[in-house]
Amino acid sequence: MPSIISVSNLSKTYGSGFKALNGINLDIKRGEIFALLGPNGAGKTTVISIICGIANLSEGRVTVGGHDINRDYRAARSLIGLVPQELHTDSFETVWATVSFSRGLFGKPKNPAHIEKVLKDLSLWDKKDSKIITLSGGMKRRVMIAKALSHEPQILFLDEPTAGVDVELRKGMWDVVRGLQASGVTIILTTHYIQEAEEMADRIGVINKGEIILVEDKAGLMQKLGKKQLTLHLQQKIDAIPSALAPYKLQLSGDGRLLTYDYDTKGERTGITSLLTDLRNAGIHISDLDTTQSSLEDIFVSLVRAP
Repeated sequence: MPSIISVSNLSKTYGSGFKALNGINLDIKRGEIFALLGPNGAGKTTVISIICGIANLSEGRVTVGGHDINRDYRAARSLIGLVPQELHTDSFETVWATVSFSRGLFGKPKNPAHIEKVLKDLSLWDKKDSKIITLSGGMKRRVMIAKALSHEPQILFLDEPTAGVDVELRKGMWDVVRGLQASGVTIILTTHYIQEAEEMADRIGVINKGEIILVEDKAGLMQKLGKKQLTLHLQQKIDAIPSALAPYKLQLSGDGRLLTYDYDTKGERTGITSLLTDLRNAGIHISDLDTTQSSLEDIFVSLVRAP
């Protein structure tokens, strides 16, 4: 798929001399869900703010839909809907007025049918005449998403969109996100709920200390960096692992009744087959076995902790 956002050699240095971003290169494909993960202070929000025109870049170039964000700001910004971390809206306006006003800011003609659809999709229709100040935190978050969708953007940025939102409502939001992707909208999200990225994203980017350290298809990332562990339940207790099994780097536990074997996905079939054969040859018999696989969260933690 062609790129709808292209970031080249992007750096951001603040007046104090602090370098928040250092040489970021990133391409977002049209129509994908891209998750940008990183610890607090890694630079996620700074990247989004620059692409959306909220902050200025220090070096580099960013294009959105082929439009340079500096030279052709209006065209670039009109393609983007942004749901920021912080809730910013007029507390004393109604939901309907707030969302409709956001559409007008982009020069779009009135379209009550579109506003109605957005509010219904986000379970806000029965609150359309309520003032923002009367809403719960979760509802205010949904209003922010509705505002971002009001002008029918091609790209939607979701910066920690489900922070403070209950589990049921979170699921409803992701159903909306899937529907938007199906209609051709490109979704870029940051989240602390890594399981959401694991479930939703097509590709994963990891940023740490202002630098992109990895961009990978989710499936490829899980296969390349995911580790599996095989746990073998032994019929009889053993006191030590036979030397013939040393190449497998097995761990003995469970009072001598459990063996664990760590392996990657590449050598899964041949490694396990060889291990089971060598166990039989060593006179060790198995009563049961089970496997576990590292999650995206495990991979993320290992990446950001790497020196």
